[in-house]
Formats: sequence, structure tokens, C-alpha cells
Amino acid sequence: MNRWTELTGDTSGEDYAARFAALARSGKDMHGEARFCAALVPAGALVLDAGCGTGRVAIRLAELGYDCTGVDVDASMLAVARKQAPELPWFRADLAAFDPAALSVEPEFDLVVAAGNVMALLAPGTEATVVARLAGALRPGGLLVAGFGLDAAHLPVPPGLTLAEYDAHCAAAGLTPVDRFATWDAAPYDGGGYAVSVHRRGEGWSDGRGRDGR
Repeated sequence: MNRWTELTGDTSGEDYAARFAALARSGKDMHGEARFCAALVPAGALVLDAGCGTGRVAIRLAELGYDCTGVDVDASMLAVARKQAPELPWFRADLAAFDPAALSVEPEFDLVVAAGNVMALLAPGTEATVVARLAGALRPGGLLVAGFGLDAAHLPVPPGLTLAEYDAHCAAAGLTPVDRFATWDAAPYDGGGYAVSVHRRGEGWSDGRGRDGR
């Protein structure tokens, strides 16, 4: 069981959406992740929102002209996403078993984004598998962007995944580091408790399932 399910029981979709709606009404900027991604790839690019939750990031990117797909394990969160943007493709899947082909989705995304502490809320021990699955969904040269907390101040669960471990999983999946920031506003990373990491899939990398990037 992943740490998110242990925390919420996969029943928090409406409450989660209501909390973010209240933050938006208060004037808080809710689109930092989408703005960050939009600075990396041009409008029209194929974007996978991995661990999309209620679809906040994917919906905003779609409004900006991106071709977005969302996947999440939590049915209650996906129900909100489908209600808010029924025209977008939303899939229920555990990221540790995510297989685009099984969902009739082409694994040629220009960018995969995992926001909202997705990487830190996976089932312990599945992090390397998830990174490999997400890397396999990218086109050669595509980008994996992940933002997650590293300490108790930035996580709703005890810290687990470290940046060194995450970077090692990325390297094993054929991803090379591009940049790292402290926030979705691209503030320089200085060793704090939250990081946004950008990695790129190599041009000639093979995921072992018959695709070689062509």
C-alpha cells in the first residue's frame, strides 16, 4: 500500500478539492507547477500528470494549450478531475504498475510531471520502479519533473526518499540531471527541505520492452 492510501484511505478527493478552492479564493497562486512546466516545453506538447490527484496541474496546462493526460491511484481524486474536466483523459493506475500500452496511451510524452509530493508518498521500495515507469513514458529527450518534500516540515508523513536516492533511480532509468530548484517558482536550490528536480531521458535509452527511442 502506498503512503498516500495509508494517509487518506483514497477517500479525500472532495475535501482536497475544497481546500485548494479555498486557497484560490484567498488569492493564493495555485498554478506554480503548471507555469514551471510551461517554461520547459512549448504549447502543444504532450504532458503526463503522474499522480494527478484532482487534476489541478493538468487542467491548467490544458487551458494553456498543452495536450494533457492524468493518471492517479485514488478514485476519489480522479472523480473530481473528471467532473472538472471531462474532456481530458484520466486513468486510474498505480504508478508502480503504470503501463501506457495497457491504457492505449502512446509512450511519447514530452514531459512527465509528478507534483504534490507524489514521489515521497509512494509505497516504500517502489520508488525506483516508478521512476523507470515514468521514464519509459517519455519520448527520447523528454523531461521528468518531480517536486517533493525532504523533511517533516514539507511532508504529511515521515521523510523517506532522499535526493541522492532519487537521482540514483533516475540514473538507473536512463535519465540525466538538468536542473534542481527549491520551489516551483524556480528559486535556486540551497539544500533545503523541498526540491523540484528536472531530468532528461537520453536519446538512445531502451526500457527493455522493445522500444529504443525510435
